[in-house]
Amino acid sequence: MSARPKFVSRRVGGTLLRIVLVIVAVMLPIGVGFVRFVDHLPLPTNDDRAADAIVVLTGGGERISAGLSLLEARKAERLFVSGVHRGVGVAELLRIDRGASNARPSDADLAARIDLGDTAGDTFGNAVESVAWMRLNHFKTMRLVTADYHMPRALIEFRMEAPDITIIPNPVQPLKATTGRWWRDRATFDLLLGEYGKYLIAKWRYLFVQLLDKA
Repeated sequence: MSARPKFVSRRVGGTLLRIVLVIVAVMLPIGVGFVRFVDHLPLPTNDDRAADAIVVLTGGGERISAGLSLLEARKAERLFVSGVHRGVGVAELLRIDRGASNARPSDADLAARIDLGDTAGDTFGNAVESVAWMRLNHFKTMRLVTADYHMPRALIEFRMEAPDITIIPNPVQPLKATTGRWWRDRATFDLLLGEYGKYLIAKWRYLFVQLLDKA
């Protein structure tokens, strides 16, 4: 009478062990990939080449400031800011960036070289909107400005949308969020983990598209 329960117990134990092994087999590569993703985020560039245009993806004030600095340094003659809230104009964007009620005299010159896009709601939309602007202006090279943790996914989206356009990555480090012991800060950890998940989805989609093109 006691042999049957032991047999059932062994079967249940074996099933649970197999489930645990499958979970570990799936989660371990993802965990290792996540650590590698954070450890290999792009560093600020020392590439001084000029480009046809600078493209900034909204999502942090540091990105716009970096884009304006590049524009002032003549790293390109035009700047496009993608994903701006509707109703926000160039003058207001400059005032917000300068942190003052009145723009500096030089801002009038900058404003004439800045265009805004307000149709993008995500990174895929950023790529579509920005590439359409690039093609409208017959530009072939761009400096892409976004956060370091966002750059890998942004590059995938832009390269899928326009493989013929040359991109110079220009990552910024917002508030040093991705330096130091990032795993000890819950908000930073969640931010990076969420971005890694989105990056994997974009990468898998890119590989799937590549397979379809070769089929």
